[in-house]
Order: sequence, then structure tokens, then C-alpha cells
Amino acid sequence: MTHTDGAARPDRLSITTDTVDDVRVVAARGEIDYSNRDRFAQALLPPGTTAPPRTVLDLTGVTFMDSTGLNALIAAHLAATRTEGWLRLVCPQGPVLRVIQLVGVDAAVGCHPTLHHALRA
Repeated sequence: MTHTDGAARPDRLSITTDTVDDVRVVAARGEIDYSNRDRFAQALLPPGTTAPPRTVLDLTGVTFMDSTGLNALIAAHLAATRTEGWLRLVCPQGPVLRVIQLVGVDAAVGCHPTLHHALRA
């Protein structure tokens, strides 16, 4: 498992990555906004990746996401599908889920209630 710093303040973004059955699992905690969009995007699409990306993004610990986070999700989804990979979400609750639904990201990217469901979909 890898971890990127940012957890010193609860409103900052913390990202951990792991691999489960050849699927990248990216777990984000805190806020996703303009100030950390590049780090978030690189966690979803690491530079130099050659295999079709199969990624589960766990958003259950995300308390805020602005349009830059949504753009990173859409870019990761498009990049994955172009290479016959996929992106699946473990959906958050509250206002972050509402933003994802308002924009329609949940209609394009599979949104699952738990990590187990996302991995087995």
C-alpha cells in the first residue's frame, strides 16, 4: 500500500493506493479541489502506466469535491474505457454524492455502495 501525505489536517486530501486482485484501489479522504487536483488526477492515472487501467476509487472518506475533482473522474473514466479498462466508484454520502449525481457521473461510471461490491461488479 502506498500513501501520499496530506492527512495532517482533516480538510486536506489524503490518498492511499493498494492492489486487490490486479485492481488498483485508490482511497481518498478529505477535500478534492483545485489545490490538489494534480495529485488526485495522478493517483487515478499514474504516469507511465501501460496496462488497461482497472481502478476502484473509494470516495467514502471525501467530504468535499469541486468541479476539478469531477473533471479528474471523467478524464480517468475516458482514459480507462479507451484502453478497455474501467473505473468504478465506491460512492460517498451527502453533498459529494449529490454533486456526482447532479453532473451525471454516476450514470457513466459505476457507483457501488462498498469496496467489495465495486471489486466484484
